[in-house]
Amino acid sequence: MSPKSAWLLQEEIVPRLKSAVPQVVCCVSAEDPAELVQDATAFAANMIQNAERAGKTVVQCASSRRGARKVKTVSAGNVCFYTLQHMKSGRRSTGSSISDVYGSATQLKGRTRLTSLDEVAATDEENGGEIFEFHDVLANNQEDPATRACRRLDWQSLCTRLAPREHSIIELMSQGKRFTSIARKLRLSVSTVQTARQHLADKILDFMGPRILDDLQIRPQWQQDIQATKAKLACREERRH
Repeated sequence: MSPKSAWLLQEEIVPRLKSAVPQVVCCVSAEDPAELVQDATAFAANMIQNAERAGKTVVQCASSRRGARKVKTVSAGNVCFYTLQHMKSGRRSTGSSISDVYGSATQLKGRTRLTSLDEVAATDEENGGEIFEFHDVLANNQEDPATRACRRLDWQSLCTRLAPREHSIIELMSQGKRFTSIARKLRLSVSTVQTARQHLADKILDFMGPRILDDLQIRPQWQQDIQATKAKLACREERRH
């Protein structure tokens, strides 16, 4: 883009877009007027660059003089007009797909609709009118199957390195048995069971890594994404007011 065109974009086109976009362009989904102005600015800049590549000159206003040598020009007003028309139709500087479910043009044409996960999906009248939101219906608090499978393989590999008595202690502890019950069943002293438990903990920590407990407590990624989106929208709403 030439310096003259950049000056026209900054001084002539952007001010017009700032005043017109909030009035004539509809916000789709989570869009806000400030974002649409930025998107329209990028759209106009791309339009100017394409015009210059085609050998056209961007001017402040269209010339009405007759008899002058014919020069291919594009006025700042024309750039603003066509930019607004594109924005109103749902086109954005990042694309104009009408098949992408998140696309603005797709939603304006009514081919798709975004629904918040906080919207009510159903109400259970039989149990006191309990409300179920979409994120409750779609929620799955279980771990990813691939993660569970990998952890099972790691556990099996670890078990091959343990002694038979350690296997028995782990099995009884997994059943919720106390140290006294384990010691009585294996005919060991309580202190021996406690020492064996500490050795097992050291072996597991050494084999699985120091972050094994943190990894077990990490929430699923989709839940983290929802919380991050909620926080971002809340901050955006605060800035509006």
